[in-house]
Amino acid sequence: MPEDEAILPHDELLRAVEAEDPSAVLALAEDTHYADLAKAYQELDSDKHAFFLKTIGPALASDMIVELPDSMIEEALDVFSPSELRVLFRELSDDDRVDVLQDVGDEARLRFLGLLGPEDEELTRSLLKYDHDTAGGRMTTRIGRVFANQTVKQAIEMLRRSQESTETLSRIFVVDDRGRLIGKLRFRDLAFNTWDTPIRDIMREIGPERVLATADQEEAANMLLKYDLIALPVVDEFEHLLGIITHDDAMEIMQEESTEDIEKIAGIGGEQSEETYLNTTILTQFRRRAGWLTGLAFVSILSGYVMMRFGSILSQVFLLSLFLPMVVAAGGNTGGQASTMVIRAMSLGEIDPGTAWQVAWRELRTGFFLGLLLGSCMAVFTVALLPLFHMPMPPGLSYFKVALTVAVALTTQVTSATFLGSLLPLGARAAKLDPAVVSAPAIAAIVDVSGMVIYFTVARAILGL
Repeated sequence: MPEDEAILPHDELLRAVEAEDPSAVLALAEDTHYADLAKAYQELDSDKHAFFLKTIGPALASDMIVELPDSMIEEALDVFSPSELRVLFRELSDDDRVDVLQDVGDEARLRFLGLLGPEDEELTRSLLKYDHDTAGGRMTTRIGRVFANQTVKQAIEMLRRSQESTETLSRIFVVDDRGRLIGKLRFRDLAFNTWDTPIRDIMREIGPERVLATADQEEAANMLLKYDLIALPVVDEFEHLLGIITHDDAMEIMQEESTEDIEKIAGIGGEQSEETYLNTTILTQFRRRAGWLTGLAFVSILSGYVMMRFGSILSQVFLLSLFLPMVVAAGGNTGGQASTMVIRAMSLGEIDPGTAWQVAWRELRTGFFLGLLLGSCMAVFTVALLPLFHMPMPPGLSYFKVALTVAVALTTQVTSATFLGSLLPLGARAAKLDPAVVSAPAIAAIVDVSGMVIYFTVARAILGL
């Protein structure tokens, strides 16, 4: 068989499911990564879902279900019997179990909680009190934990007993006798010290690299990146160690947050869909896009009103219509650039609330120099090249005056749009709104109107119309 016609394992699995060959499905699924299993599950027709899940069984399906979109999780769980669900939930880590239960309905959540053992149920309920998008909602409690008053030998024996249920031993955290976080150490610190060495003597004190359980998940992910951590400890307000967020959690969080910001910048509202683009229904896409588009359409009517209000200026100097789209677009482009730069800096924790005016002043100056550059380029174009096209010019006006009008209007528009683009995200944060919401669509609509007002006002003043 030619190499380009070879059947990929993913396609082979789909064909086995379509043929309802259980032995082939199970054999292929055992050799397939759970993320690829989830992808295959989403590509199957819905009437094949039950066969697929029943065939691979609850143990193999446990990690796969975590990778499914929220809307498909409850349906997948309902395929299994109570005894099979007990196996499935037992296979899940505590943070994955919580993620799954946060994505099902209230009635189903209570039913699934009743299938857990006493310890798992108590732990799961304690984690469910944190919102999904908080550090507490994303943490795992399966951590390497030792006490400061232990010796190396005692610590190793304690870790040995919990090794199977620990997420990672690359970072081990040290607590006092009240469970408060006071330090950390590496496994090699235990390996290369004598058994009677006190843990307190070899641990390193914890600095600012910790996060409150109630903090936003994005803050936790940024701290992992900022301090180059493998695991970030999560504490309560009394510094009790509750769990950790690992680097793979941070990657998932950043993917979610960046997707959310991109969608909001594009004016897409509603809950973020975890389903693939092709699996998302047309109705869902319509609902998420329609609101912003409708609102901005009405805002854009103001642009039409400005055109009507200053229509006499265009009728007198029709040449001005050549530059109008450029002036308006330049404001939208530079305003969008400014808001993107500020939002990025805010998300990385580079801008504090007290530095708002410092940011605005910086962007105001940047906008002025950008406007000056663009205005100068358009002025040179108007004076040097436009006469070659023999554009009609009303008596008493010169290309120099038109060039000056365009240059002043463009400089003013770019400066004001850049200033506005920097202030809107800062104002949104002060009002407890998501800064991404006020980005490109809102700025474009605002500067479209302001750009026309600036352009026609400058033209009336300089050209004496």
